[in-house]
Amino acid sequence: MDVRECATGLPEAWRSVVLARVGTAAVKVLRMDGRESGAEVHGTAEVLFVADGVLELDVDGDELTVCAGELCHIPAGTRHAVRAGSRGTLLIVEVPEEG
Repeated sequence: MDVRECATGLPEAWRSVVLARVGTAAVKVLRMDGRESGAEVHGTAEVLFVADGVLELDVDGDELTVCAGELCHIPAGTRHAVRAGSRGTLLIVEVPEEG
């Protein structure tokens, strides 16, 4: 499966789709188009893998740049926002916390 091709074919940027499930984890893809998004907090942990492009994040007040081939782990309950300039293909693995 070519995740970049899947992201390119999505009708909207920043709207993820589930590509697969592995156990309790959901593997999603989305297309980033340079716009920022507001802060959010999830009840699940996330791993954000940049397949191509760059992801500019604010994680609990810390600014992070995640480049192609890199990933970032966002623990459940962590406030995070996408900063302007994020472009490319993002693979998201959502994993419900155990317990």
